[in-house]
Parts: sequence; structure tokens; C-alpha cells
Amino acid sequence: MEERSESNTARVGYGNPPKHTRFKKGLSGNPQGRPKGTLNIATVLQRTLHQKVAIDENGQRKTITKLEAAIRQLTDKAASGELKALQLLAALVRSAEERATQPAVPNPVLEEVDQKVVLGILKRLETASKGEQKDESDTQ
Repeated sequence: MEERSESNTARVGYGNPPKHTRFKKGLSGNPQGRPKGTLNIATVLQRTLHQKVAIDENGQRKTITKLEAAIRQLTDKAASGELKALQLLAALVRSAEERATQPAVPNPVLEEVDQKVVLGILKRLETASKGEQKDESDTQ
């Protein structure tokens, strides 16, 4: 049977590309990175939903956001009896009510850390003011 050296039979497959095509050490596969100014999807969505659109309501022209227009359309469809719109609206209302009724839960760990920081600052201020008082009494 043939004996092959370890270097000649390097495993190649999923997650193991051939050695000559791998990224060189210290170099990124995307050296320039994400271009500056490129927006993520959340930012684009937020900007788009907050754009203004003009609508006619009761014969009068009104300017509202796209988000508000979409919610109005959803509620109109739900009111007309469209089942999918009704289910989606009910889920949105439930979610909004849950967020409104949930009290802000303070993080006790953060509070302890904050208290320690404040106590440390107070101690430093006290020692600094004692040092200033000694200096003033020495100069008088």
C-alpha cells in the first residue's frame, strides 16, 4: 500500500479549502470592509416608514407618515372583514398593549455598580476637600 505524506493529502472539502486559495495570515477576506455610508436594513426601514405622503381624507389633503398610512389601510381592511388583516391588527394591538403595561424593570446589578461609582466619587471629593482645608489652614 502507498504511504502518502500528510502535506500532500491535506483534507479539502466543506470548511477546508485548498491551502493555495486560503486567506493569507493577517489579511482579511474583505480588506476594504463595508463602504462608509452604507445603511443597514433597520435604518432604511425606519427612514422609509417616516417619510411623508399626502392623502385625501374627507375631501381635504393631509400629510402623514407612510407608517401611519399603512396602519390606516390595515385597520380599514380589518374593519371590512378581511381575516388576515384582522389577525395582524389584533397581534399588533396585543403587542402594543403589552409594551404599554410593562413597567420599566431596573437592572439591580447596574444599580449596585452605579452606587459604588458614586460612593467612590464622593470619597475622592471628601479627601480632596479635606486636603484643601489643610492647605488653607497651613497658609493662614
